[in-house]
Amino acid sequence: MTDKTIDRDACVVGVDFGTLSGRAVVVRVRDGAELGTAVSEYRHGVVDQVLPATGRPLPPEWALQVPADYLDVLRTAVPQAVEAAGISAEQVIGIGTDFTACTMVPVTADGTPLCDLPEFAENPHAYIKLWRHHAAQGQADRINELARQRKEPWLARYGGLISSEWEFAKGLQVLEEAPEVYAAMEHWVEAADWIIWQLTGTYTRNACTAGYKGIHQDGAYPSEDFLKQLNPQFENFVADKLDHPLSALGDKAGTLTKQAAEWTGLPEGIAVAVGNVDAHVTAPAAQAVEPGQMVAIMGTSTCHVMSGDVLREVPGMCGVVDGGIVPGLWGYEAGQSGVGDIFAWFVKNQVPPAYHEQANERGITVHELLTELAATQRVGEHGLVALDWHSGNRSVLVDHELSGVVVGQTLATKAEDVYRALLEATAFGTRVIIDTFTDAGVPVTELVIAGGLIKNALLMQIYTDVVNLPLSVIGSAQGPALGSAMHAAVAAGAFEDIREAAKAMGSVRRNVFTPIPENVEAYERLFLDYLELHDYFGRGANDVMHRLRQYRRDALEAKN
Repeated sequence: MTDKTIDRDACVVGVDFGTLSGRAVVVRVRDGAELGTAVSEYRHGVVDQVLPATGRPLPPEWALQVPADYLDVLRTAVPQAVEAAGISAEQVIGIGTDFTACTMVPVTADGTPLCDLPEFAENPHAYIKLWRHHAAQGQADRINELARQRKEPWLARYGGLISSEWEFAKGLQVLEEAPEVYAAMEHWVEAADWIIWQLTGTYTRNACTAGYKGIHQDGAYPSEDFLKQLNPQFENFVADKLDHPLSALGDKAGTLTKQAAEWTGLPEGIAVAVGNVDAHVTAPAAQAVEPGQMVAIMGTSTCHVMSGDVLREVPGMCGVVDGGIVPGLWGYEAGQSGVGDIFAWFVKNQVPPAYHEQANERGITVHELLTELAATQRVGEHGLVALDWHSGNRSVLVDHELSGVVVGQTLATKAEDVYRALLEATAFGTRVIIDTFTDAGVPVTELVIAGGLIKNALLMQIYTDVVNLPLSVIGSAQGPALGSAMHAAVAAGAFEDIREAAKAMGSVRRNVFTPIPENVEAYERLFLDYLELHDYFGRGANDVMHRLRQYRRDALEAKN
């Protein structure tokens, strides 16, 4: 603890803004006890079919959100969590938040989202571009090609590829497809920073998203000359739309405004922590603050983060940033664009009605039924191998034009067979990431799992067998929200830094799942088959996936 005396009953609030909902948790500072939690579902969810204001269909690969949904979380989930905790709001000394990334908001000078203005309500580019908006792949390809040609030194810090999910590709797409929106946009803001703006009344830019998603390395962004070569109108993108002083993680961004206090029911003037990313705040919540401890935050997608004491160029990583997770260490990030989303897609669209009926009769979910049936199989019994690319590949190929594959299906293949193959495919994807880090000189010594998919014991056993490492499990069901609350405690002065907060408030259960030798051996054979498909479709031997994507775009454009 710092010299500042903190009441034993002092609490902080962490708010995790996810893909479909926002979750608030009230945490006691002295021991990390989670006293109350509440969830607010986004009213508009993910806008990927039609624009709410017009009903007009959106093109493929689009994923937008509505900023009012985020404010609803502050108005509902935060006061409900405080009520559930049974505490007085006066006990709360700080609030911290985290967001999906890279989720971008085009705003006016005072932070008003352009989609809230009548003149832009019908323009999809004026809305928030969610992390899984992949329609800027063409812009990302041009950024990568030009960076390779110019031998830009920052490219290696991102594994050699910039993602279509990130700030520059999405910003370039706005310029080229909606120049009127680009011209009206005063700031191109990460949602992680926009929500802090709403809480404090002051725009702060966090160093985490700037480094991982904004190509900020060694104190600089890509040069104006580079941007001009992409598009002459893009030359001043950094200076005019993006550049802003950076704030370190755990710093105090400001204090809660009167309006934000009215929204949340929290005391005006309490500390508000600098914005952060859902994956990165989870690492200290799982007490993973030392080199070699990789945390996989498994939900709709998976983000893999770890700290290292050396700087290495890891092919296909999402980024490496000095102090990107904890001060004094290099923070590495990788990820998979689809995990829980793939399982949900399969259950919704591919599972026969009889399975749904059986699950309803037994009072369980279809996921639970399929998991139960799949768990009776030996490794390889289903005769399948799948690629986990239904949302593209984030690491290590960084290509969102790739798509899913299931090989080996016959007329005897059942739903549980494919379901298990998809579970295994996501584990193989994580194995590729771990092997790539290890081969690059950043060894992974422990895998810690966080996120909602922890509850699937079969999935966890598959992962430990595939990667051949013991799995530790975060001790909290609200990892990101807990991590945000811990950063709020640091911002409020309760702890010297996030390491101290992690020791007092974090929670992890070590080696909950361990590899079964015979499964490890069997999965090694399957993994080699996965790897052959991975390289065949993902490294240029067969570009059929890219062609199919283009056929689809052409057909939909002609239809509309």
